[in-house]
Amino acid sequence: MKSYTEYLWFNTEKRREYIRITDKVREACKKSGIKEGFILVSAMHISAGVFVNDNESGILKDIDNMLEKIAPFGPDYNHHRTGEDNGDAHLKSILVHHQVIVPVTDGDLDLGPWQEIFYAEFDGRRRKRVIIKVIGE
Repeated sequence: MKSYTEYLWFNTEKRREYIRITDKVREACKKSGIKEGFILVSAMHISAGVFVNDNESGILKDIDNMLEKIAPFGPDYNHHRTGEDNGDAHLKSILVHHQVIVPVTDGDLDLGPWQEIFYAEFDGRRRKRVIIKVIGE
């Protein structure tokens, strides 16, 4: 068994953004030379996440609306007593989760129809990274 690691860096212009990263993850998979295994894609920050869904503007807006309803931006989180203003970002990260695992089959991502990988930024405008770890043979 072998492994390959690559990092993606983000510094978004907006506080909240959803960025399709499927092609970058696929490139890392190809570079790894691994034919059969798994690829882990994980946001390395507590106010960001990674998820798999459809690359369609309506569903992305629906996801954003859902997250905002459950964990709205606002001043009334206990976390804000520390001087921060991103309590909602921490909660949104939990809701979409911070990582995904995708199978690798015959040297490529084995995604289902319409599935794409996204980086979800909930407290942007600063540098953050994502790790891609391919493991297999």
